[in-house]
Amino acid sequence: MRVRATAKVEAVVPERGEALILQFLRAYRDAVQYVVDRIWSMERTPSTKQLHKIFYSELRRLGFRAHHVSEIYKRAREVAEATKRNNGSKPVLKKLTARIHPLDYRIDFSAKTLRIAVLNNEWVKLKLKWYRYLDKYLDGSWRVGEIQVSYRNGKIFTYLTFIKGSTLKEPKTVLGVDINFSNITYTVLDSNGDLVTMGVIPFKGLKRALHLKKLAEDLQRRYPRSWRFMKWARRVRAKWLRRARNILIDSSHYIAKRVVDIAKEYSALIILEDLKKLKEKTSGSKLSWGIQMWCYRRIQLYIEYKALIEGLRVIYVDPRKSSKTTPNRKLLRFINYRFVELGGVVTSRDVVASWNLALRGLQQMRGSRVTWSPDSPCNEAMKTRAKRGNPGARATYSQIFTATRK
Repeated sequence: MRVRATAKVEAVVPERGEALILQFLRAYRDAVQYVVDRIWSMERTPSTKQLHKIFYSELRRLGFRAHHVSEIYKRAREVAEATKRNNGSKPVLKKLTARIHPLDYRIDFSAKTLRIAVLNNEWVKLKLKWYRYLDKYLDGSWRVGEIQVSYRNGKIFTYLTFIKGSTLKEPKTVLGVDINFSNITYTVLDSNGDLVTMGVIPFKGLKRALHLKKLAEDLQRRYPRSWRFMKWARRVRAKWLRRARNILIDSSHYIAKRVVDIAKEYSALIILEDLKKLKEKTSGSKLSWGIQMWCYRRIQLYIEYKALIEGLRVIYVDPRKSSKTTPNRKLLRFINYRFVELGGVVTSRDVVASWNLALRGLQQMRGSRVTWSPDSPCNEAMKTRAKRGNPGARATYSQIFTATRK
């Protein structure tokens, strides 16, 4: 199995080279638009072979190289099919972006330079602004595949695709992961369904991002009719929203890395919730404002690819009633929306949910019903602590077995 990782790197080009890059990107975009316009009215989208017969010679005469041409009509076919599948109108391309085949570029990692073939067999040399974290892709186990070049806001960016072979390992345990607004709760079970450990990873990124979103919305509310025409207002609003986006991306990477590290420590199969169309289902509810920025799917995708790099498996299970079902056949009594009492021990519904997700993943992995032994001893990593910020819970319910992993 192959793993793909994409790295965004800013590039600097000489003055003449920038003009050639822009000329190539505009011609590439116009060529993709031309192919989309031609095939849009067709009842059935042509195959790649048919597109090759129709457009290859015509596009070659415009100065494109052979692999440029193949990437152009492949991209046009993808755009047309995706738009028709979503019942959209004919797409109009605006972004200056081009895919570059491995035969149409030369990259030198020692000098951090990239040479790209543009129109009429000319080559442009770019200097990459390298980042230290990218050195992990230079250990010899990764190779560079297709890249992408984009021009945005006066800057040129390259998207380098690194490819690596990965061998999936046989899991010894299962790790159920419950993703929430303020934390990620996990539970580890062994192959017999016995409890190994559980814990909570705090997630403060969403709260910080929502605060920035509220600032942007308050600014729009203060100037409802004129903010679009006020340069400073647009700049401040864009700064807040950009910062919120960056916080969510960084937090998602952090959470995914922590989860994969735990799974690697226990050689675990990672169990995630199948949360398809969650945002549509909560439209109009009290939680809809926060859910619009809740990056649960981004976290899941980051966990997937980071786990794949480590050779760990990831599966999805149905999360329905996972926080309302007892995981160990003991009496489950609800205290409030947050806490439950499970067999005389007080814990949170997140713990119950992650426990049940792990059981369902184990059942799916083994293909049979799994029961948990009520007398299974807890691991030393299990710690008792109350929910922070809830003094009443600490006073009334002293045994809450959720541990924060540090």
